[in-house]
Amino acid sequence: MEGSTALKSANKRKELEHAVVRFAGDSGDGMQLTGSQFTLATALAGNDLATFPDFPAEIRAPVGTTYGVSAFQIHFGAREIKTSGDDVDVLVAMNPAALKTNLDEVKPGGTVVVDIGAFTDKNFQKAGYQSNPLTDGTLEGYRPLEVDMSKQTMEAVKPFGLSKKEGLRCKNMWALGLIYWMFGREREPTEAWLKEKFSKKPDIGEANVAALKAGEAFGETAELPTGAETYIVPKAEIDTGLYRNVTGTEAMAWGLVAGTGLAKLGMAFCSYPITPASQLLHVLAGMRHFDVTTFQAEDEIAACMAAIGASYAGKLGVTSSSGPGVALKTEALGLAIATELPLVLVNAQRAGPSTGMPTKTEQSDLYQAVWGRNADSPLVVLAARSPADCFDIGIEAVRIATQFMTPVIVLTDGYIVNASEPWLIPDVDTYEPFPVTFTTEPEGFQPYNRDPETLARSWAVPGTPGLEHRIGGLEKQAQTGNISYDPQNHQHMTDVRARKIQNVAETIPSQEVTYGEDSGRLAVVGWGSTYGPINRAVHNLRGEGKEVSHIHLRHIWPLPKNLGELLRRFDKVIVPEMNNGQLVTLLRSEYLIPATGVDKVTGKPFKIGEIESAIRAHLEV
Repeated sequence: MEGSTALKSANKRKELEHAVVRFAGDSGDGMQLTGSQFTLATALAGNDLATFPDFPAEIRAPVGTTYGVSAFQIHFGAREIKTSGDDVDVLVAMNPAALKTNLDEVKPGGTVVVDIGAFTDKNFQKAGYQSNPLTDGTLEGYRPLEVDMSKQTMEAVKPFGLSKKEGLRCKNMWALGLIYWMFGREREPTEAWLKEKFSKKPDIGEANVAALKAGEAFGETAELPTGAETYIVPKAEIDTGLYRNVTGTEAMAWGLVAGTGLAKLGMAFCSYPITPASQLLHVLAGMRHFDVTTFQAEDEIAACMAAIGASYAGKLGVTSSSGPGVALKTEALGLAIATELPLVLVNAQRAGPSTGMPTKTEQSDLYQAVWGRNADSPLVVLAARSPADCFDIGIEAVRIATQFMTPVIVLTDGYIVNASEPWLIPDVDTYEPFPVTFTTEPEGFQPYNRDPETLARSWAVPGTPGLEHRIGGLEKQAQTGNISYDPQNHQHMTDVRARKIQNVAETIPSQEVTYGEDSGRLAVVGWGSTYGPINRAVHNLRGEGKEVSHIHLRHIWPLPKNLGELLRRFDKVIVPEMNNGQLVTLLRSEYLIPATGVDKVTGKPFKIGEIESAIRAHLEV
């Protein structure tokens, strides 16, 4: 079989336990596609991996400016990979703007591959460079690999008669071929993908394949600068089974579908587009065969109200948004709480406030999720820790919403929904069903009759003979559901709604220590996408003999029943968050423990090194 010739010289390669590669260019340069194909080749090579697509906020910023730079980072290795990587080993910069916005992510001595065909005076000016960064010392301390990719690509695609504009669109495949050579990757899966993608335009497909081959061949035959290296990353030892690469958006969609299947319900997904939550609507729109109805509303309020209406009618209403959109849904959430109907709201958090930085990640909606409504309006809050974890979180959200007749907010974030990782496909038959039982018997029916254990009210589908009833946003009389302004009744209903949510804690697992001992000098408590960097940092420091443990929360409200007792076993508690200290406030108020926040609000995920430094500082005090 014709394969990557780079593999034949594997003995000349530098062996790495793990590596980080970042592709960066203009938003029209195909960096996400390039990164996705490198991810596929890396997975097929047997490495564990995690990715981080980094999108520009502008829909179409001026070409060549720093505002329009799009990047894709992949961290892969022979060990278990928990994050998209701290420092970049190899940066591919397609233009000066990409170099300017990404160079500070490259480790000292790292390789920087640049397309000198795009390094022109005009592009220097667009990127904000006063001089040529290739000659003014900007790359001092790195290993620059300067290649005229534009020229090489046009030579490779010349036989296909493409225009210059069409030909240069193949440049990302030329760059990908070069990186395939650098890391010994097989190109055949990408060739097959290109031919299928461009099956209706075979000349374009073949031109891209030619560019891919040319990039790899250039690496094999060119006389590269002194110090240019090639690498090999051995296969990772991972559990056997059937895997696929999955983003958080995909896993969440499948988890919600699996959850409604286990509940024996149909789903009505009602949403309004907002970055970075919009993709969930796109994925679920293609899943009608699983009894999924999708509806794009005219605004956020209408989307949430439509989902509530669907739940009233006997489906599970699900909606999604990001922070600003969730703010608009708040009044409707209050209606779902008052009517006590099941609802799932997926919040893909992004940097704020207001419009903020729409394509950058943050964890700053915890206050909003737990407390952000008028009056005493408790609901359930869950948090996914990784892209693959979204599947199980989706199922858990459906279970709680239907068993307790309550809204459930699921917190993801911009990193989780866009990032990807290998996912061991589970056997759904091993999941325990939790079928919904609708009320059908008219005798003794009242809309606010409650289950004695959960305190969930009856769920009666409108139109069922003898079960005529009304619900709404005005306070209801206990059991009958009639409008009531009685003070004691309002006190009772407020209390019972709060007790119902606290009863959820009876059905969730006790909090366990994620990694390390269940007592000691320091506990690092996290939630959401901080899981990877916290876990790796704790793993590294425990390897040095440090007395530190990792505790990661999935259930944010109500908190696990044993959490307070567990935290008190540690001398110190620190809480890394991508906000200004929200979970740490919650833990202090609930358990009166002197927890300390480690905050970051840059729009980027934590680095392992940042958390290691925080741990060391607190252990040394």
